[in-house]
Amino acid sequence: MYPTVAALLLVVDFDFDKLVKRSLPFCNWSWLGMSVAALWTSILGLDAVNFNAMKTAAALFTLYKGYFMIFACITLPLWHRIRIQVITRAVAWMAVSYLVALIIQLAILFAVGQVDPILPPLARLIPGEKLSLMVKFAVFQPFFRIPLARADLFTADPPILGVCTVLCYFICLGETDQRLRRVALGSCLANLLISQSRLAWMCFPLGLLIIQSFRSQFARQSPLWIASFTSFISAILGLTVGDLLSGPLATFNGARADSSKDREYVIGATIEAWQESPWIGWGIVDKTVSWGNGEFTLPLGTFSSYTQVLYLHGVVGFIFFTAALISTLLIFWQPSVCGNKVCQRAFASLIALYILCQATALTWMAIYFWFFFIWLGAIIAEMKLYKSSSSWQYL
Repeated sequence: MYPTVAALLLVVDFDFDKLVKRSLPFCNWSWLGMSVAALWTSILGLDAVNFNAMKTAAALFTLYKGYFMIFACITLPLWHRIRIQVITRAVAWMAVSYLVALIIQLAILFAVGQVDPILPPLARLIPGEKLSLMVKFAVFQPFFRIPLARADLFTADPPILGVCTVLCYFICLGETDQRLRRVALGSCLANLLISQSRLAWMCFPLGLLIIQSFRSQFARQSPLWIASFTSFISAILGLTVGDLLSGPLATFNGARADSSKDREYVIGATIEAWQESPWIGWGIVDKTVSWGNGEFTLPLGTFSSYTQVLYLHGVVGFIFFTAALISTLLIFWQPSVCGNKVCQRAFASLIALYILCQATALTWMAIYFWFFFIWLGAIIAEMKLYKSSSSWQYL
């Protein structure tokens, strides 16, 4: 609902004079270019199936809640005055609601047991996949073969909850109300833990390290010390660095071994399908992959955003996608180096998001953290508004 409001505000309030007078940064144009490239390749794919009604509706809806939504959310604060602190306060309260929902779901799990997912009646009218629209409850799932509680709350999949909580944490670091800030950050940590998202667990400290790297000489040198220490241990044990890292990697994959193997299999099949149409891709999801004697079936491009873009939009789409990712990251680089704390948090959260996109498709999960792109747009808008102010860099 809220992403729809953002897009409608952008369309209804469109003014060519405003576009000329308030020129958009290159990163905004890059996301719009990615939306156009994705639309073009999708039309080519739909033409191959004679514009099947359901597939056309599903493809257009996916594009709307993916790349175009990102463009709309980043651009909206440049045309409408939206203060960073307002977004931060709203996200902090949303994080508190995550904690309340988690407590309720855990209470249901331990009191009643596992409850089957529910598909709301209105969700049946929306074209495309229905998994992301289902209301699901906490369940017990094996982690290192130990059944532990796992939840996805308002998202379609627990790893998406991990992504949302990591991004929410970096946004809530800017909350000025200390009591609300502590509760919101605690909620983010609790939900990050319950998501059992291993990659999100790794990206969280990485993001904190990146922030400290902008502020501390010691933190900037930490990668060098870590690399030196790793090489030192490898020399003592008589192992290569690859052999030394294979143990922790095996442990990482072994926590949820079946999930890791499934992801690897689907990603491999997606790359093979992309090689059949490398330049413009397939346009639409029209193929599936099965394993376990047909017990499990998933559409190609289900996981990694990067292989999904290659599969759906080919090399052409991947160029636009890469340009959008890099340009969005670089716009926060110089202010971060100059000491802008909010830009440092934005830069760190984007690095974390780009790594997390390797495990989950951006077009599938972006709708759950649309507020993150509004936050990025508000930061960009205030940078453009106060770029001549020396005090801005210390916010």
